[in-house]
Amino acid sequence: MKDYIEERVLELAHYIVSTNSTVRATAKKFKVSKSTVHKDVTERLQEISPSLATEVKAVLEINKAERHIRGGMATKEKYTHMHEKESI
Repeated sequence: MKDYIEERVLELAHYIVSTNSTVRATAKKFKVSKSTVHKDVTERLQEISPSLATEVKAVLEINKAERHIRGGMATKEKYTHMHEKESI
């Protein structure tokens, strides 16, 4: 694996663990695709640092379990703003 890929993988992994970030938010922060983040932290990271991979997996599992709640909150926020604009 090329050095710059290893560095990116570790940087993404440390960011996810330290901030409990989602794949989508991490991809946006580092200006890479969600697919790249996902492949880096699920496949490549396992080869580089299995212990860090375990930590990242735990964060991603929590995010996956909570995503339906975040989606509902986003929808609620969207419609709250729509109704505010209508009443103005």
